[in-house]
Amino acid sequence: MTDLLTNPEFWKYLSIPVIAALIGWITNWMAIKLTFYPKEFIGIRPFLGWQGIIPSKAEKMARIAVDSTIAKIGTVQEIFEYIDPRVLTQHIVDHTVPRTDEYVDEIMLAEHPTFWENLPQKAREMIYQRVRDRSPELVDNLVDDFSDNAEDLLDIQNMVVTQLSEDRSLLNRIFLECGEKEFRFIINSGLYFGFAFGIIQMIVWYYFQAGWILPFFGLLVGWATNWIALNFIFRPLYPVKIGPFRLQGQFLRRQPEVAQSFCHIVTHEILTVGNLVDAILNGPKADRARNLVRKHMKKLVDETAGMGKAFTQMAFGPTSFANLKQRVGDLSIEIASETFDDPMFANDRAAAVEDIMRRRMEELSPAEFQELLRPCFQEDEIKLIAAGAALGFLAGLAQLTFIFGATMF
Repeated sequence: MTDLLTNPEFWKYLSIPVIAALIGWITNWMAIKLTFYPKEFIGIRPFLGWQGIIPSKAEKMARIAVDSTIAKIGTVQEIFEYIDPRVLTQHIVDHTVPRTDEYVDEIMLAEHPTFWENLPQKAREMIYQRVRDRSPELVDNLVDDFSDNAEDLLDIQNMVVTQLSEDRSLLNRIFLECGEKEFRFIINSGLYFGFAFGIIQMIVWYYFQAGWILPFFGLLVGWATNWIALNFIFRPLYPVKIGPFRLQGQFLRRQPEVAQSFCHIVTHEILTVGNLVDAILNGPKADRARNLVRKHMKKLVDETAGMGKAFTQMAFGPTSFANLKQRVGDLSIEIASETFDDPMFANDRAAAVEDIMRRRMEELSPAEFQELLRPCFQEDEIKLIAAGAALGFLAGLAQLTFIFGATMF
């Protein structure tokens, strides 16, 4: 035994599976890192350099994530129902009605300062009160109008894709948090599978010491460890029972856990009330949404004027009265954009939507569910496997040269 331990050849042979394990670990670690980093291109475009696969194809990856999950677990109409229009109405009323006097003063001083300054305080108080009295019903009608036309006012896929394309860190985080255990498994499995391949490599090398054996096995380890790990994660797609064991891809077995993580990020950072309102008022269909707000605000101005509407139009002039309505509409749009900045309200509504979306996501079939993470590996997967194979080949060549003092030919 002592002779064996002091024999240099013994340690050379023992180094084969150890190095194979390191090759497997390094290549898998590199594959994961190159999938997400760097977030910005480093090098000289177009060919000399690298950008993480996910960040480099942010729009495409974001669209895949939307199409494979969000589009299947909630429509715009349903999301508004989850948020609850009645809760939205109450929040807007609570936020705006106490500031009625301030809003009315701001508009009137901007449009008709002389008239407003000379108006008796009692008349002003009547106007304030009328606006306060009419606001809750008007807001309720406006929110209902938005809810009923949500599909026409908001392109939710475009909203999410735009946000994730611009925020690559958030896009990375969705994949990294949802697949955290799978990525860790891929990296660590490189050690196990690499060591197993190394044992085979050592036996082959013992009996057949051709120069190409070590570089070839290094290439094989760099390629195969990644491929095997992916199959452990996503295969079998559906549960397979073998005796007392139930086999299914690791990621697929974690569907409830992943659904919770994914839906929390989506509802608290993407599909927030504030983001939804901002996308409606400033997105591709903003003109229609803004006109809807103005329509309801014009009604408020007319009802506030009441019996004196004809006199008010005569006093201000038709154009000036129309400008007043426009100003009220514009201010209402500004107020709507600011109303949902309250973090407590946003979190409360996000939690309500999260609960329902999570249950929906847990009900997806394994084939549908795997599309959340699978594209992350499929996109340019061949490049990562090729890079791992090349690194493994070089490591095997170095082992052949520096440990065994041999050459390939």
